[in-house]
Amino acid sequence: MAESFEIRPFEECIEKIKYTTKIASQDFKESGRFPIISQEEAFISGYWDNPEDVFHINKPVVIFGDHSRHIKYVDFDFVIGADGVKILSPVKSINAKYFYYFLKWLDIPSLGYSRHYKALKEKSVKVFSETCQQRIVDELDLLTGIIDKKNAQLRDLDALAQSIYYEMFGDSSRPSLKWEKRLLEDMVTASCSISYGIVQPGDGEQEGVPVVRPVDMIRIFTTNRNLKKTTKEISDAYKRTILRGNELLLCVRGTTGIVSMADKDLVGCNVSRGITPLEFSNEISRWFMYYQFKTNSVQHTISRLTHGIALKGINMSDVRKLEMVCPPFDEQLKFEKAVKSIHKERLKIEASLRDTLELYNSRMAYYFSY
Repeated sequence: MAESFEIRPFEECIEKIKYTTKIASQDFKESGRFPIISQEEAFISGYWDNPEDVFHINKPVVIFGDHSRHIKYVDFDFVIGADGVKILSPVKSINAKYFYYFLKWLDIPSLGYSRHYKALKEKSVKVFSETCQQRIVDELDLLTGIIDKKNAQLRDLDALAQSIYYEMFGDSSRPSLKWEKRLLEDMVTASCSISYGIVQPGDGEQEGVPVVRPVDMIRIFTTNRNLKKTTKEISDAYKRTILRGNELLLCVRGTTGIVSMADKDLVGCNVSRGITPLEFSNEISRWFMYYQFKTNSVQHTISRLTHGIALKGINMSDVRKLEMVCPPFDEQLKFEKAVKSIHKERLKIEASLRDTLELYNSRMAYYFSY
């Protein structure tokens, strides 16, 4: 880009803000007159009715989660949720949406549950002319719209596959179902011990064994290229959890209950303590089990078994004793055949989404690097 720009200190790019009353999370309402914006991942966290607590805006602002580092673009009046919400109102010469995209591009490392604004305010902002900022916003908005559409298509396909599961097998909490029930530990291979992965996932060494962590399971794509690594010695000490590419991965720490498929790209990788790999016996369909884990009844059971405050988790003894339905294998295979056709369509959309994300990230780097 031939456009000239200037580099400004972060705090010279924002105006001072007078905050209204912050509402504690335990007081959020499920419905109400005014939306609550907090530092949580969800865009709107709840609702409120008292107009005296509304933060009125005359131009869009950017929300930065002081603890969470989540970033939101807000162009409507709202109520501030709890602690940790930093309202950033850019100065007149900076487009608020441009500022939002710039902040999303910045790399603010995690400091745990510490406050992160102290790191953000040390940054500098690359500022183009207002006309150029708008062109950048228009391009990134277009790419964001495409990404959102493809993600919506993936969600629709997931919902379709899950609806086929319910149609064929119902939900195991319904007493009318007559399917056989078996303990999870009786459905896996003899070599699958249903145990935790390695204690420490490594610090990102250049050489070593890639490790799948819970955070990797909630990303759109997980490959060896972006996984942290541990030493071979540590991995060999946990040989029971080295992946062969035919497992179902169950998250047992943090975001408990999330499941994903291990495929050929993960052969030879290990898993962190927050994940247990499940390798099923020959008469159990992995596809069937994947969608059973996503049913309301199984997720409810896992939620009930989850314990802990700072780091939530499930005891391995409880995981092994999870009661799962087990229809005849031919019924499982009928389901597998149906959802595999959906999966083929999903792979096409994922490939297109991956390309769009790469373009989006490259354009962000092109515009904002300095």
